Amino acid sequence: MKMPDLNDVTVIVVTFNSSHCLPALAKGLAQLNHVFVVDNASEDDTAAEVASVLPTATLLRNERNLGFGAANNRALAMTKTPYALLLNPDCLPAEGFLENMLQAATRFSEAAIIAPHLIRRNGEPEISYRWPATHWKSGGVQADGPCCVGFVCGAVMLLNMAVMREVGFFDESFFLYYEDEDLCQRVFMQNKQIILMPEIGITHLSRSSVKGPNPLKSEFIRGYHHAQSKLIFETKHFGMVNAGYLQRKTLLLALLTLLPRLLLPQPKYIARLIGRITGLLRYQAK
Repeated sequence: MKMPDLNDVTVIVVTFNSSHCLPALAKGLAQLNHVFVVDNASEDDTAAEVASVLPTATLLRNERNLGFGAANNRALAMTKTPYALLLNPDCLPAEGFLENMLQAATRFSEAAIIAPHLIRRNGEPEISYRWPATHWKSGGVQADGPCCVGFVCGAVMLLNMAVMREVGFFDESFFLYYEDEDLCQRVFMQNKQIILMPEIGITHLSRSSVKGPNPLKSEFIRGYHHAQSKLIFETKHFGMVNAGYLQRKTLLLALLTLLPRLLLPQPKYIARLIGRITGLLRYQAK
């Protein structure tokens, strides 16, 4: 088998008010010929920053915020290389990262998805992989070599395009959150491989990809869509009865959490919690 090189991978970055991330991100993408930046109607200068620091990238500008999965799908539909690397703008690929990921793709040529180990800004590993909860209880960060798992975080995923076209890409019912869980669940259910490479690390500045003009509104939106997507996932994979039970349980816990948050006010957490409660109350199974 021919060893893939950097011309065999397309990097896809979805942005929303992410101009602050792009200079650091661009350092790791300078050698690439195939880069899509899909911008979800940013209100900052993301488009100008892309032109400045990633001049060879193809910028796809959406007239409105399509959400994470739908924005990725737009670029995936245009990808012609054998591999696509989904990369959050708040990730920092170091020198050799892409080459190491492509070597892993050669080693595990039948895998649908290959993922690195995500590393927090303080150098500690994230719990960014596991088996589905229906099959195995997570034991935390314990992988010490390549292993087959049931879920990896969507912040960084190397997709084998030939295999993933059989599975399908993101379900656009998910606006934000759980779209990666749903994708991995479908890969898992079709007996395709998801491979974690713990020896390949990448720094992930979690929750740093968005800096909008109204941070409390952003936190509300995070909470809202996390609650909505959690219930969409539950309805899709486990049925409406289970989703209804989860909705009531999660709503009760959120309401119980709200009171102490109000007594010791932290605006960011209160905004996210109110968003979660709103998302739970407004959810209707389809």
